[in-house]
Amino acid sequence: MTQKENLYKVLSSFHVSEKSSNLIEKNNAFTLRVDIKSNKTDIKRSIEKFFQVFVEDVRTVIVKGKRKRFGKFFGNRKKWKKAYIKIKKGQNLNFLRKK
Repeated sequence: MTQKENLYKVLSSFHVSEKSSNLIEKNNAFTLRVDIKSNKTDIKRSIEKFFQVFVEDVRTVIVKGKRKRFGKFFGNRKKWKKAYIKIKKGQNLNFLRKK
């Protein structure tokens, strides 16, 4: 796999919650769901490439999967990685681009 293909696979989706909405308003920080094997430098490169913004800081968290019941059996959801991306003041991620 080339480096360019790897950058495409890093980002999954935006994570929308009350906490992430507050971070956008106060700190200009966005929350994304990313590949669990990705590191902070891969995340930073892919954000800067796709959205043409300057990333100041990247923080990551591995979210443990919840324990769920399926009939009489118990199982766990998959764990996943969440990234908090702080971008330079005055810039914005245009993930809803109008054409």
